[in-house]
Amino acid sequence: MSRIQELPDTFDSSQPLPPSAETPFPIPTRQNAHDATSATTPALPPAMDSVRSYTADEIVNMMKRTPLFMTEVDELGGDGGAPSENIELEALRALQYEGTRAEIALGFKERGNEMVGEKKWSDAREFYTKGIAALKKHPEMQVQSNGDDGDGADREGKGEEEEEEKEKERKIEEACYVNRALCNLEMSMTPASSPVPRFPLPFPLTTSILTFHSENYRSTLHDTSHTLTLSPTNTKAHYRSTLALLALNKYTLALDTCDRGLALTSPSPSPSSPTLTSATKHSAEHIAFQTLKSRILSAQHSFELKEQARKAAEQKKKKEELTLNTALSARGIKMRWTGKQPDLEDARIHLEPDPLDPASELHFPLLVLYPLHNQSDFLKSVAETSSFGDVLETVLGAGAGAGGGLHWDIANEYRVDGVEVFMETSMGGMVKVGRKKRVLDVLAGGRVEVLDGV
Repeated sequence: MSRIQELPDTFDSSQPLPPSAETPFPIPTRQNAHDATSATTPALPPAMDSVRSYTADEIVNMMKRTPLFMTEVDELGGDGGAPSENIELEALRALQYEGTRAEIALGFKERGNEMVGEKKWSDAREFYTKGIAALKKHPEMQVQSNGDDGDGADREGKGEEEEEEKEKERKIEEACYVNRALCNLEMSMTPASSPVPRFPLPFPLTTSILTFHSENYRSTLHDTSHTLTLSPTNTKAHYRSTLALLALNKYTLALDTCDRGLALTSPSPSPSSPTLTSATKHSAEHIAFQTLKSRILSAQHSFELKEQARKAAEQKKKKEELTLNTALSARGIKMRWTGKQPDLEDARIHLEPDPLDPASELHFPLLVLYPLHNQSDFLKSVAETSSFGDVLETVLGAGAGAGGGLHWDIANEYRVDGVEVFMETSMGGMVKVGRKKRVLDVLAGGRVEVLDGV
């Protein structure tokens, strides 16, 4: 980057300034070769030429490698992941992972907690993930340990320090996992129209009735499982695990996890929580788990009722289809399906009045075509006992006009007593149908078929 230089007091302003060799960005070799067109164009100053040599995206990427504009410390590396040639930037990278594993992870955890306070769940999850990775001591993190190994008399003291360090790491890892589970929950939840008020708890527990998205819930269960492996009495993990299981409709597992949380948060005095503050905290948590259990039981009951209704509807539908097929076969009516189901809205072949009685009256959707005028009429339900004269009265005899109810029949060509009815046969031909013929009389025998339910 260009630097501002101070001019000396003896500077002669009448003399031209020497050209500066510094440019904001390096000029690539390809810009030094001039073609025939550039030969007639005056050269730009080096600073402008260096900017013109790159696209906007390339300039943004190069600016991100400077501390003032960079958005991630992980972007400091050179091309292909190689170390950057900028020593200052490499020093910043080293500072991010300087200290013991617990110190590094604690820093990430605290940053994650700050993001949670601002409800920036995605950023918080990223910091917790980095904290967990720091404890796993990934090779790229170059974690430095404080002190030398030593031996002899101080080995016992170092052993105690190592145990304390391991316990500190365990607690930080536990917090990172359980807090990342919270982030996964919040990122997967959309508030419903009538949320339940949050409970005054000593720790943030999500208690709203929510519309769930399933993509992050298994991640939540994964994190809470790790938390409970590290600390089986972690009530946050039990609560968030229960919420995830409830969202996945795993009611039995949700109730089991909730019951464990209830047992852990029992308000009765115990050696592990002898103080009044602990008892009050456990009492508030216990109420939260009780409320959550009521929600699970209510959701389970509602789900079971819906499942019963769904199964009953499926059984009824199967019985109606079986009864309908029996009625069609008994009447000798031929059906054919092309796989291209027309849009009939709610029209369908059915039995009335009892769809479970094959002796009930069959009703069919009927399509009436007027080929000379490219017009049609659609009747949603025509009884099998109806005559084609009745059908003509329905489509031609209803409405205003001396000859019928067809608004497009200006010449009054279609009249009940002046038209003939033909039906297409299963062989592709046409058969003339008298007005007194019933629908069943024409369909029975299989000469005329019902095509795609019409």
